Amino acid sequence: MNGKVTSCERSEDKVNGAVELRKPDGVPGARDGILPAHDIHAMIKRSAIAAPLEFAPDQVQPASLDLRLGTVAYRVRASFLPGPQQTMSERLRNLSLHEIDLANGAVLETGCVYIVPLLEALQLDDGLSAAANPKSSTGRLDVFTRVIADGAHEFDTIPAGYAGQLFAEISPRTFSVLVRTGSRLSQIRFRRGEPTHSDDLIRALHAREPLVSSGAPNIDNGIALSVDLTGGADQPVGFRAKRHSGLIDVDRKGACDVLDFWEPIWKRGELVLDPDQFYILASKEAVRVPPTYAAEMVPFNPLVGEFRVHYAGFFDPGFGHASGNGEGSRAVLEVRSHEVPFILEDGQIIGRLVYEHLTETPDEVYGGGIGSNYQSQGLKLSKHFRPFDPSAPY
Repeated sequence: MNGKVTSCERSEDKVNGAVELRKPDGVPGARDGILPAHDIHAMIKRSAIAAPLEFAPDQVQPASLDLRLGTVAYRVRASFLPGPQQTMSERLRNLSLHEIDLANGAVLETGCVYIVPLLEALQLDDGLSAAANPKSSTGRLDVFTRVIADGAHEFDTIPAGYAGQLFAEISPRTFSVLVRTGSRLSQIRFRRGEPTHSDDLIRALHAREPLVSSGAPNIDNGIALSVDLTGGADQPVGFRAKRHSGLIDVDRKGACDVLDFWEPIWKRGELVLDPDQFYILASKEAVRVPPTYAAEMVPFNPLVGEFRVHYAGFFDPGFGHASGNGEGSRAVLEVRSHEVPFILEDGQIIGRLVYEHLTETPDEVYGGGIGSNYQSQGLKLSKHFRPFDPSAPY
């Protein structure tokens, strides 16, 4: 399988045949870390990432690659991991309930679990691993998505040296979605070496340039983010998803009316999270990710409450860094309570960000220059919805 992509042109200095890496500022000798876009382009060029269809020009993000659905989806009874004894294809032969052609589009229903072979396959070298996550727009639709590799013991984790196909597990939780071959629900990030994030790194970065807009940061296994339940004067503090609403085409931007799918939340100060309801909220702090770093939100911390925050946890280099408002961009929080109602109060810690340096200075960063959807964001629904008009009746 060979794929083509428009590659970022760049010069490379070589020493004894090896590429001499450009080190991120302030990280002496750093070579391990997250791969930037130009290295992902290079992987595509040498078929370490391959696909039967040509790669889209915007498929490579500043520090990640969008993954595309293949030609068929398999409805399965339940989620599963393949384990070391069988491949995903072998498991699907035994577990598939129904096969769905995606070539012309198909509806994935709420409450169902689907496995979709992805177009992209990997051939990683021994020092390179990968991690996957739902795209931001996927998480904001409450579509639960995880990537699976053959022989995997964990979701969303691809071990160093992996060679083979990738699969997506997809389970729409609130809205049924229309997808097709080439739809992008997940993204993947490549890492050379072991994870390098630490609280010491966060403190050093924050001292050089504030990572969050609040005063003294709370740093303990990541930098804390709290929830904003005050909102703007004429804006809601969040949105609660309506059940039994219409169908969302994941490939159409700005096609849906907000009030057909969401109930604005106007009460300020505190919010009762009802079990298995889905909410879109925003962080009180604005966030910055320096251009030579990437960030990730810890998706769930049982110490702060029985709820999950942020299915889509990647923050690309440059997120909020050149936002135009001088302070950064808010983190949008995708919140679902578990088991029991939970009272969420304004300013309550709701998640933590960890930062990790890139292997090299990137050629491009997150922002309007590459068509990023969520730079300078506040409280914002996914790109599928038209801008919310607070004066409209609901």
